[in-house]
Amino acid sequence: MKLFDPLKIGAMTIPNRILVPAMVTHLCKEDGIVTQDTIDRFARYAAGGAGLIVVEAMAIHQVKSGPLLRISDDKYLPGLRELASKVHETSDSKLVPQIIHFLKVARTGWRQTADMLSLEEIDQIVEQFGDAVRRAREAGFDGAELHAAHAYTLSSFLSRVNPRTDEYGGQTLEGRLRLMGRVMANVRRKVGKDFPVGIRFNVEEFIKNGYTVMESKLLAERLAEFGADYLSLSAGGKFEDAVHTPGQVLYPYNGYSGDRCFPGEWLPRGLHASLAAEVKSHLLSKGHRVPIAVAGKLDAPHDAERLIAEGSVDIVGIARGLLADPDWPIKVRRGEQDRIVQCDYCNVCKALDGTHKTVICALWPQGSIQAPKDDPSVQAPQWAQADTSLTAIPKTSRVELKWPKAPGAANYQVYRADDQGDPQMIDAVKLTFWVDNGVLGGHTYRYFVRPCAATGKPGQRSNTAKVEVPAPDYLPAR
Repeated sequence: MKLFDPLKIGAMTIPNRILVPAMVTHLCKEDGIVTQDTIDRFARYAAGGAGLIVVEAMAIHQVKSGPLLRISDDKYLPGLRELASKVHETSDSKLVPQIIHFLKVARTGWRQTADMLSLEEIDQIVEQFGDAVRRAREAGFDGAELHAAHAYTLSSFLSRVNPRTDEYGGQTLEGRLRLMGRVMANVRRKVGKDFPVGIRFNVEEFIKNGYTVMESKLLAERLAEFGADYLSLSAGGKFEDAVHTPGQVLYPYNGYSGDRCFPGEWLPRGLHASLAAEVKSHLLSKGHRVPIAVAGKLDAPHDAERLIAEGSVDIVGIARGLLADPDWPIKVRRGEQDRIVQCDYCNVCKALDGTHKTVICALWPQGSIQAPKDDPSVQAPQWAQADTSLTAIPKTSRVELKWPKAPGAANYQVYRADDQGDPQMIDAVKLTFWVDNGVLGGHTYRYFVRPCAATGKPGQRSNTAKVEVPAPDYLPAR
């Protein structure tokens, strides 16, 4: 298998194995109506060549939650139809909405938990999911994805810390799966078996007493038996370890479990891929050939290609990497990896989401609410002088870098090599200075920077600056 091979998912075939996972944009109206900006965001992913695009979470109910898309009423169908139509006009990408129910939260830090729902409210949720998927089909989407990950309702029932004590309770695995089973059965009654329905859920919760891959393999087995056409694996993002900021609603992505969901630059690449491979292997051993997707810092082309080639997963999810550069698929297909606008995992996008502001990428041109259109004819930024004069000043426990501005540069990629190692990009910044706080005293480092245009086209690298960081006084003499 290869990254750009097509893949059949139920009744639909995606043109390649690249997934845009659901990412909230806050581009819709407060009432959840699709706007032109919403359409432009997802059409941009289609123009970039992604195989499967999952539209940001759409609520199946009317609980207030800022500018969040809704699919809770037929009045939303015109905008959803326009969104689906534009994506299909743009490319052969397939489009599915992520459908969500969430429990209430308050600025005081209070939150509703699964045990507060009555049996009548659970019955209503089951019906709401079925009606939402029906609307997705009527709107012209290619399928639907049920959101059973992170801090939301379906995930709260699947969790090992599900506090209910009735037939939906957390004491047994089957009790935790009961709501999900009822939802899937109702969805199939509403749309039949020929409309692809995937499920996104956590491969691990990353909270105290939360489930791990040992149980997610069993959850995946049962979800396959429920008739899921694909399984998309995420991680963490739970309320249980979220830190409350006074005056703001609780945000499930600012604890450690949230860091696993939005891994920053300090966490390793592809950190959930091996867990997803375990799930896929288990499913195959039980006779289930359900396609498996995984996300989590997989924007390095060689990582994505390797995971597909070795059969670890079937689909690679690239969220922030494709937010930074929606043309990632086209550039990789053409062998133009050096023109990719590389996400530096600064998580500005996450911070914007947490405050219900329009989600953008910090690497886009100032004031943009959409990624710049690719233009291969754009000239690479050039240094004003042949001697680019990158300076690296070693200090105790850090190195300070400075360089001149390169005309036409939208950002600068910073590369570092330690001792005899190969250079690796460690950050992308818009400013002309950078401080490396991750060095060891007594070691030698080499640095260079490379200016890049807004569309990712790289210019000539700077000179290489070599420095030896002063050894700390507590280090034994060699």
